[in-house]
Amino acid sequence: MKKGMSPGALLHPTPAGLFCPIGRFHVDPVRPVERALITHGHSDHARAGHGQVLATRQTLDIMRLRYGEDFAGSEQAAAFGEEIDLDGVRVSFHPAGHVLGSAQIAIEKDGLRIVVSGDYKRGIDPTCAPFVPVACDVFITEATFGLPVFHHPDPKDEIDKLFTSLKQFPERSHLVGAYALGKAQRVIRLIRDCGYSEPIYIHGALAKLCDYYVEQGIELGDIRPATIEKSSPDTFRGAVIVGPPSAFQDRWARRFNEPLIAFASGWMMVRQRAKQGGVELPLVISDHCDWPELLSTIEEIGPSEVWVTHGREEALVRWCELKGIPAKPLHLVGYEDEGD
Repeated sequence: MKKGMSPGALLHPTPAGLFCPIGRFHVDPVRPVERALITHGHSDHARAGHGQVLATRQTLDIMRLRYGEDFAGSEQAAAFGEEIDLDGVRVSFHPAGHVLGSAQIAIEKDGLRIVVSGDYKRGIDPTCAPFVPVACDVFITEATFGLPVFHHPDPKDEIDKLFTSLKQFPERSHLVGAYALGKAQRVIRLIRDCGYSEPIYIHGALAKLCDYYVEQGIELGDIRPATIEKSSPDTFRGAVIVGPPSAFQDRWARRFNEPLIAFASGWMMVRQRAKQGGVELPLVISDHCDWPELLSTIEEIGPSEVWVTHGREEALVRWCELKGIPAKPLHLVGYEDEGD
């Protein structure tokens, strides 16, 4: 670590979230603040009610779609790589590879650079810009899947399981649970990239975001509303229907023809979770890094210090310490797994 400013003087945890006192801003605050820098549009990171919001154009658009026109007092769009001065602190946004518009935020003052990665993944995903490693003194990493047991399979192999099931049960409607922002669009695109050209039906809660992805040049193919009232039940025999996991607990799911419940999530590695959710076809598709990817990312960036946030913090902190990298857990509260 360079001599001079201590990292804690530049950025430190507060009850509202990470705070930069010199630049007078919070990163992904969990309650309304005067000036917020937002990494991505998932609801645990991007909340409505801030005075000023600085984020990528796509994240601002997504916040508007989710929260309405007056989601913040004012907004400013940051292009990837653009340097912005906030009261003498230089900030810049860099692709995080998590969902459309997702960014890591580099915060720099007097030669000290801290990178807040937000949520990120390293796997190939044509629905968002890929993660870019940014050299830094302090790397703040998530640890959603921060345990050695988590090794994510190739997503295309998981989609093959869906295709196998469609062949095996051609009369059953295959309902795929996927979070509304990022995961749903990625799963649809994966299904397309694996050669499926039939219509894919979507729950109404996904429509606005799917439309936005298509506007942004991300091809999703023939997508139709999964409205049972207006269709004959035969329409959905052997069809793929994508919806938010919450919709599968209500009557909506039961109207389909012998519905087969699938769920696309990194958590589907945990059999108990799949069973509890009544998931017949678990698909291990995650928008976060698995354990080997977390380790290789830290090794690639080579920071002087690592701070670990939201997830299984202790195992990653311990690994860093064994590698001779000073590390600490931040114990931030209020971050869930909306985009897993």
